[in-house]
Parts: sequence; structure tokens; C-alpha cells
Amino acid sequence: MKAHLKQIPAEGLHLEGEEACSIPQLEAEGIRCAGLLHYNIDIGVSSGALWANGSLSQPVELRCVSCLEKFVHQIEVPAFAVHTELRGPEAVDLTPFIREDLLLNLPAHPHCDRDGGRICKAKHIEMAEQDTKGKSNWSELDKLKLKRK
Repeated sequence: MKAHLKQIPAEGLHLEGEEACSIPQLEAEGIRCAGLLHYNIDIGVSSGALWANGSLSQPVELRCVSCLEKFVHQIEVPAFAVHTELRGPEAVDLTPFIREDLLLNLPAHPHCDRDGGRICKAKHIEMAEQDTKGKSNWSELDKLKLKRK
């Protein structure tokens, strides 16, 4: 997303809309964009610098670290903020700043049941196994007869 400086009035400019995913290089990591980036940003120019603040939302497809199923996660950046020095007279590209904030808001260990909309298959199986065992994991250690000196 480029902001053309001559199109920004003195009081600032409000931008809202959607555009193509700005993090396509993550496909090698198993992360795929699942829709358009939605942005709601105010931008302005002040003292030789461009400022921007607002919110970002990007749906991505991730793989659950527990059950390995793919699921869609909504990356939310509620407080997107940029203040950068102007380097030229024409335009400033906000894409690197947007990409950085999206990457910082990716979950480090994605779980498909994080948002509460799903039940992870791996956790369901784990709970079922615990119910069938019925005895403590320490029961075998309790049988040990250790000699004390």
C-alpha cells in the first residue's frame, strides 16, 4: 500500500478498504493467506514525517501444532501505528510496516481451538485416553522398593 504525499490534505486522510495479502513469502512455512487484508487507517504528514494509525485484519491458514489440521485464523492488529521520515517527494510504501505488524501478531504455537470455535482432535483423543486409564501416572513408581542407606 503506497501513500501518495500530494494526495494527503493538511488535516490528514482516512483510508479504508481491502487489498491483496502482503505476506505471501510465508507459504514456504506452511502459512497461507486465506483472504484479503482489511485496513482502516488514518494517515497524515507532519514535520517532514508520515504518520499512520488504525487497524488491520488478515485471515491466514495455519496448521495446528497439536492435531496438524489446517484452520483459518484471523490476525488482528487493533493498534497499527507508523511514524517514518519522508525520504522522497512522491510516495511512501506502508507495505513493509503492515507486513511487520502482521508477522508480529502471528501466534507462535497455533492451536485450532484457540478461538473456541473448534475442539482440537488431539486434545479430544488425549482426554479419552486419560479417561480409560483411570489410574495415576505415578502408580508404577509407587511400586518401586528403594533401599535407603
